[in-house]
Amino acid sequence: MLKFIVKLHPEIAIKSRSVRKRFTKVLENNIKIVLRRVDEKVQVRNNWDNISVVTKLEDAQVRLDFIDSLKRIPGIVQFIEVTETQFETLDDIYQKTIALVGHTIVGKTFCVRAKRIGQHDFTSTDLERYVGGGLNQHIEGASVKLSRPEVTIRLEVKDDKAYIVSHTHFGMAGFPLPTQEDVLSLMSGGFDSGVASYQMIRKGARTHFLFFNLGGAAHEIGVKQASYYLWKKYSSTHKVKFVTVDFEPVVAEILENVENSQMGVVLKRMMMRAGSVVAQKLNIQALVTGESIGQVSSQTLANLSVIDRVTETLILRPLIQHDKQEIINIARQIGTAEMAETMPEYCGVISKKPTVKAKIDVILGEEEKFDFDVLDTVVNNARIMDVRDIDVEAKQELKEAESVADLPVGSVVVDIRSPEEEEAAPLAIDGVEVVHLPFFRLATKFGDLPKDTDYYLYCDRGVMSQLQALMLHEQGFETVKVYRP
Repeated sequence: MLKFIVKLHPEIAIKSRSVRKRFTKVLENNIKIVLRRVDEKVQVRNNWDNISVVTKLEDAQVRLDFIDSLKRIPGIVQFIEVTETQFETLDDIYQKTIALVGHTIVGKTFCVRAKRIGQHDFTSTDLERYVGGGLNQHIEGASVKLSRPEVTIRLEVKDDKAYIVSHTHFGMAGFPLPTQEDVLSLMSGGFDSGVASYQMIRKGARTHFLFFNLGGAAHEIGVKQASYYLWKKYSSTHKVKFVTVDFEPVVAEILENVENSQMGVVLKRMMMRAGSVVAQKLNIQALVTGESIGQVSSQTLANLSVIDRVTETLILRPLIQHDKQEIINIARQIGTAEMAETMPEYCGVISKKPTVKAKIDVILGEEEKFDFDVLDTVVNNARIMDVRDIDVEAKQELKEAESVADLPVGSVVVDIRSPEEEEAAPLAIDGVEVVHLPFFRLATKFGDLPKDTDYYLYCDRGVMSQLQALMLHEQGFETVKVYRP
């Protein structure tokens, strides 16, 4: 038999009696949901100040599965692994203790702490002295230290059974799901948005995912995989939604009509407008972003203030004071770093000299040039799906468009960079025709080009061209490849 004792997060323990009762009941139910996937007959019991978990499956893999599962349930700050044994004498308890935990105190200071319930011919102090004295005598380099020892060995005796703590494990802490209101997290698939989503899950908020698609099918599949991973690993006790909004038409409208230095702030305001509408449809009260002060030009305090004024919906930024390396470190701990490293860093609006101190009157003036029917259309066409349905899509193989460094005779290179990028560094290739067609016009203008030609898309880093090539393949243009000099 395996037994675990789940310790509550300290913030739960200090709540009022009614709130604490509700939180522990929610946590108890979540533990049952998760662990019954491993053992349908697992026993989970709420003991007010802790939750006990017992399984009769004494299998090494079951033990590891239980430990892994408990570590990933919000609201668990710590849990201990307990071995139960029957005894007749104090020496029976000592022999079991030295066999289980003797190796943990070699060369270390230690003490023994015991609790006793029932009628016995010994006291808790007698038990501590007997077991502690034996360990002190027989474990090499071990020495008793009652104040601040390196290792504390914990025992509990109840009637004719002794419980020995063999291991201590740490969970993700926070509050149980969903003891807080739902939130809608803006997911890009990068380090920041994944960590921000995790932090909200950890605080007990059922976290739905919103993706503004700026780069075609490849980017969307990558973000879906990252979102599904976070849900599956940390919040699979409850259903959530994944929402996709095709934002390429919005980007095109901004690039065509908004002054260059103001484009980044305007784009963020458009995202917040759209996110607020989606949140309202889903009856969600708050948006979540991975923004951190000063990380990029749009994330200065002045710019964030202007961005926030676009909506009355609460905008939460759990990473607001984190350094980038801190965010990356958390991403590695929670398992999203590898996905973030391979995710396309796509931004459809590139300003040469983006403003770091946006003025609301200037931004409003620029937005007067924007056709808001475009924004309304993309929001109305938003695709909402159950995050569980991503699993099938995530298992599909993602093909890449062919990339070449040497161009064959008669080929045509399509420079898909923004007009500003192309103007700053025009592309010229001896003997090869170069056509400039900005990425935000490909979907509507590429079909006008001659059909009997092989086309090679070009951008600075190759990410945009790869994404756009895949999009064109979906539309039936199979002769499109990527040029990577």
